[in-house]
Amino acid sequence: MKPAPFHHHAPTTVDEAVALLAELAPQDGRVLAGGQSLVPTMAFRLARPAHLIDINGIETLDRVAVENGKLVIGACVRHAAFHRPAVDGPLGELLGKVVRHIAHYPIRNRGTFCGSIANADPASEWCTLAAALDAEMVAQSARGTRVIAAKDFFAGIMSTALAEDELLTAVRLPLLAPGTRTGFCEFSRRAGDFAIAMALVTFRIDGGKLVEPRVAVGGAEPHARRLAEVEQALAGKAPSTAAFAAAGERAAELIDPMEDVHNSAQYRRDLVRAMVRRALEQAAA
Repeated sequence: MKPAPFHHHAPTTVDEAVALLAELAPQDGRVLAGGQSLVPTMAFRLARPAHLIDINGIETLDRVAVENGKLVIGACVRHAAFHRPAVDGPLGELLGKVVRHIAHYPIRNRGTFCGSIANADPASEWCTLAAALDAEMVAQSARGTRVIAAKDFFAGIMSTALAEDELLTAVRLPLLAPGTRTGFCEFSRRAGDFAIAMALVTFRIDGGKLVEPRVAVGGAEPHARRLAEVEQALAGKAPSTAAFAAAGERAAELIDPMEDVHNSAQYRRDLVRAMVRRALEQAAA
């Protein structure tokens, strides 16, 4: 099938883009960046936006830079930008680990980091990373700019705190301290398929004990989130098979898993148990 007719707008500045959003969002205007989620739904006419605001011509949105101790990722930065370390240290390594799990190579060359965050698919690897690292989302509209914390940004399945006239211009990720260990593990039925469950962890080891552990899960619930109780149980423990297995058990207990015709809630619990344990083991190796 072909998309329904629509009007194409090509702003060259952020101010122009948010002005168009203010005018056209009430008329079902949509932002187009990578288009890897929007365009297929348009082709099947599951989405029929009257206006597309194409931000690919805004050069200032195609940048990755370190500012004030944070990695700033612009709205037009592709997944493929992280095939090589975008920044030195543990954060660059973690981004490289995660990106390899996203769909397939052609999609990573077109899809965008911020587009994945704004789409808020439960199976999004970047959403899980953003939740784990307490990312900041920079939203701009004709009314001004605001910064939304990850814990306040994700509201449910493909639902966020963004207003319809707001453009997600950037995501800020805190740089990870030297010595931070990272792990990421996900399960999908085939390589490139949507993940059914995933876990992302970070921690440091000081004096033989786990310090500042972070544990986030995605895919299993309506949106990615950190599991504070699991983190508290891990803090101060020596890295061990028993501690990691206990963390996986606790994570499985804490989640409220989705259920569908393909995957039962119990199956997702079992996967989360395994993903958390394996991610911790990977980080400790």
